This record gives sequence, structure tokens and C-alpha cells, in this order.
Amino acid sequence: MFKAGKKRELRPISPGFGSDESLTVWGENLDRNMPLSEYPRPQLMRRDWLCLNGPWQYAVCPEGEEPDSYHGEIIVPFTPETILSGLRRRIRPGEKLWYKRSFSIPKGFMKDRLLLHFGAVDQWCEVYINNRMAGSHEGGYLPFTFDITDLIKPGKNAIVVGVTDAWNAGCHAYGKQSERPGGIWHTGQCGIWQTVWLESVPKRHIKTLFLTPDVDGSRILIEAPGCGGAWFAVLAEGRRVFVGELDSRGKASAPLPGFIPWTPENPFLYDLLIKLGDDVVKSYFAMRKVSALDGKIALNGRPLFLTGLLDQGYWSDGLYTAPSDEAMIYDIQTAKSLGFNLLRKHVKIEPLRWYYHCDRLGMLVMQDFPNGGEPYKRLWTRLIPIFTGIQAGDHVYSRFGRKYDSGRRQFEQDMEEAVLLLYNAPSVICWVLFNEGWGQFDSARLARRLRELDPTRLIDAASGWHDRGCGDFKSRHAYLGKINLKGDGRILALTQFGGYILDIGGGSFPRRSLGSKRFKTAEEYNAALERLYREHVLYSKKRGLALCVYTQLSDVEDELNGLMTFDRCILKADPEMLLSINNEMKEG
Repeated sequence: MFKAGKKRELRPISPGFGSDESLTVWGENLDRNMPLSEYPRPQLMRRDWLCLNGPWQYAVCPEGEEPDSYHGEIIVPFTPETILSGLRRRIRPGEKLWYKRSFSIPKGFMKDRLLLHFGAVDQWCEVYINNRMAGSHEGGYLPFTFDITDLIKPGKNAIVVGVTDAWNAGCHAYGKQSERPGGIWHTGQCGIWQTVWLESVPKRHIKTLFLTPDVDGSRILIEAPGCGGAWFAVLAEGRRVFVGELDSRGKASAPLPGFIPWTPENPFLYDLLIKLGDDVVKSYFAMRKVSALDGKIALNGRPLFLTGLLDQGYWSDGLYTAPSDEAMIYDIQTAKSLGFNLLRKHVKIEPLRWYYHCDRLGMLVMQDFPNGGEPYKRLWTRLIPIFTGIQAGDHVYSRFGRKYDSGRRQFEQDMEEAVLLLYNAPSVICWVLFNEGWGQFDSARLARRLRELDPTRLIDAASGWHDRGCGDFKSRHAYLGKINLKGDGRILALTQFGGYILDIGGGSFPRRSLGSKRFKTAEEYNAALERLYREHVLYSKKRGLALCVYTQLSDVEDELNGLMTFDRCILKADPEMLLSINNEMKEG
């Protein structure tokens, strides 16, 4: 076995905070007063901002009631179910979680408007500033912003946030969260789980930015709606390579003859400065093009075999929230050091900094849309496709937990917002609409709509099964028996496979372990892993396989089939063996 992090004797962090065998090395060193304090939006950066992460007051009341007093301290942005929040308490349906903290505006900070940003709050929240309503938001995976200029006062100001979570009883996405975790379903969370921050902007400011690389035309297309006349500059390693202005529609085309293409081996990023009056923002982009070419995936016109890992983005101490920026970087760099060039971000949308690190480190991303809907019928989502191979039609909504129109409408709305959120991320090369039938519906129509929203990326419409012949991929999962795949003209992809268990403790949850095959020793485990790749995956590549995704990067609660333990302390797989196999698969 191989140490992925420093093995240590666990100890209490501070009085009342506790210790746990599931702490990561980053959790042990957590700055409780200002965790995750890096600028949260790397592709639209401003100088003037304030991070509101850290200690807040909290209370839990029956839904419909407000707290008379607060119960103690919670560390934001970790949900109360996590170790790092300081609580490790479940919020149940019918309960409401309340947050409160104060802030003051530093001298010289305030411009014309003050914006309050939330990276993500799960699932429904209402926000008050000085006892006045600032706004509300539904959905647990996407950022939102309130203009609170007219609600603030000199001196101290109070923020109060009330949160409820319907789990899988509502219309919103919930990913793999469950009120009753076990097996492939994990601890549910409620509340703030991404950075909260303030930003001061001029009255006329840049709100959104869309960057589309045109590799064939050797140019970058820039669009900032409502920002006609804005000045911009494109920089390469600090050197200006083009300067121009946006037209009256807020659009521009910047020629880049002899540009440096972005690849996993050379993830070159161009910087972009935009100035609109007194508003100045910094961004970045990459020159890359992804396409389907004769049943293969092409990057910048050249075929590229993708070998990846399933990445659920769970942490033993922070669950949905990584304990630090360095922890996110560690996961990406570890996968890259093992020879993988792809991470499949599984039914979760990460903070924007995670994608920034993939962009700059050269890690490609398959991005799932978080699933939702009513409880799934296991007969249709799992048993029938696995044991009979039948691909069911997704127009019978009740089979897949999509009986209610409200849930279907919400999925489409979330899909559109997620595309807008991640449109500029060069690392994201593929959207995954549905996984194993979870909440699946109308996949052919949605694939067409997704293509309209974003023609620059590939689409996996149905990962696993219930394929309706749409999208760019014939996408299959294989955990039992031999891997036997046949193409149909689309890209042949093995989007989940493996799942081998080597349970060595190290921070895994003490419940029933889950995986496809179990091994007692690291030697047996690594030998089986090597056979799986050499005898099945490499063989399938000769028959047209263009992409493979092993399950998975790390253990997650009951799922003990990760290459690393849940606390990222131990790497189970032989790194030299994996690197050799991955390099071999990427050849030719």
C-alpha cells in the first residue's frame, strides 16, 4: 500500500470541535476563522471582495418557526452533518436550519452596489439583511446573488439565512444524498456548503462573460451582454497579444494567429482583462476544441484516448465541501500523477475553483448533471438493464422517478443554468445528462436542447443504460463478468467499470462495504486491477473503445472501491503500475 498523505495520530483540534478518525490532513489544519478563503470565481475576478466563511451562529427549529436564540457556532461553508462544521448533526425534513452572523463594510470598500454571493445552499433558503428580506433561492447546486445595497447601514450589519431541505421528496436535484444512507447512497446534507462572500461593484458593471475559443479560425470570441464599448486585452504569460473594444452588443472577436493550444500535457491559459468604466475584471480562457472524429474523441483535431476516474467529490470530514483549496488540488494532481487524463464529476457540481484547478493542471472533465426526481424503481433503473440488457423507453416517466411535471421542468432549468455556469471552463469537454436511469426522461429531446445551449462540447445522454440512440456516446457500465462492448458509430465509452474493494480502514465509514470484488491483500488487489485493464480494457480499445472511467478515485462512505481511502491518507493502488498502463492506453 502507498501513503497518499501523512499518516498521523489523531487528536482534538480545539475544545468543543472534537476529533475523528475520518479527518483529512487538511481538516486537521483547518483555519476555522477563515476556511476556503480563496477568491471563489476565478473567471470573473475583482479586487474588492470580502469572504464571509468562518464562524456563524446556528439554530434548528421546527419548520415555520423562528429561533428565540441561537444554539451555538457552526463553521461555514461546512454543512451541519459534517465533522468540520463542528456539529455533525442531521437536519431532518420538517426542521429548519438558521444561520446568523454580522459584518461591517471596511472604509473605502463600498462602490455603488453591494452584492451578496452564495456558492451553493442545499436546498431552499431565504436571506435577510438587518431583518429585511434580501431574497430566496431554490436548488442546492448552483450559485446565486442578491443586491443588498439598499438593506445595509453604517456599522454592523446582520445576515440571517433560513434553510430547509426536502431531500428526495421535492422537485430539486439531490445527487446521491439520502435521508437513509447506505450502499451507493450517501449522507444527505442541508445548508450552506460553498463560500459566502461580498463584492462591491460600480452601478454599471460586468455581470456575465462568455468565452468561446474558435480553434479553426484562430480567434477567441468574447461576449459580455450589456457591456458595449468595454476595453479588453488578451495576455499570454503577462504579454499583451491583442487589445480591442466590445461592440455595441458587447461582443468581440480577438485574432490569435499562432496560438498555443490547450492540452492535458500543456494546459496553457490566456489571461483576459476587461474594463467597463470603473469596473475591471480579470478572466482567462484556453484555445481548445473537442469533437467526435470517426468514433473517437478529438482534442484540437487529434484523436485522444481518455482514461479516467469516477469522482464523486465527497470528503470524509467535509462531505460535499473539500476541507481546503489544497485538498481539491491534491485529488486532481494525484489522478494526473497516476496517468489519468479525465475525471468524471459524478452527479454533483463543484465550486468554480475546482474547475479552475482542472483548467490550469490539465485535467479533462466529464460533467454530470445532478439527478433528482421521486424515489427510483430499482427494477427499472438497475435489475432489468443489468440482467436482461433491455433498454427501456424514458417516456414512461414513473419508471424513473419523473412522474411529476414540476421535477422535469426543474431539471431542465438546472441544466440550462449549469451550462451557463461552466460554459467558460476549458477542462469540461462533455455533459452527462443521466446516469443509470436515475430521474431519466425525454433524453433525445434534452440532448437536442443541450446541443443548442452548448454546441462546443460532447454529450453523453444516458450513461450506463436506457440508451435512446442519441448524443455522441454509446455509453456502458460494466461491473459483472467480462467487458464485451460493441459500437454503433457513436463514440464507444465505458463510463463506469471496476469497483474493486481493498478495505484497509483509514477513515472509511463503519457500515456495510460496497464494491464489485473484494480482496484481502494489496498484492491480490493490484494484480486483479492490472488484469482488468490489460485483459479487458486494452482489448476493448482494440475493438474501438475511446474512453474508460474506473470506479473510483476515493472511497465514499460504504463504497470502499476507491483507489484512495476516504480520508485520502492511503493510496491502495500501485502508482507505477497504473501510470504504465495509462500511458500504454493513451498511445496510438
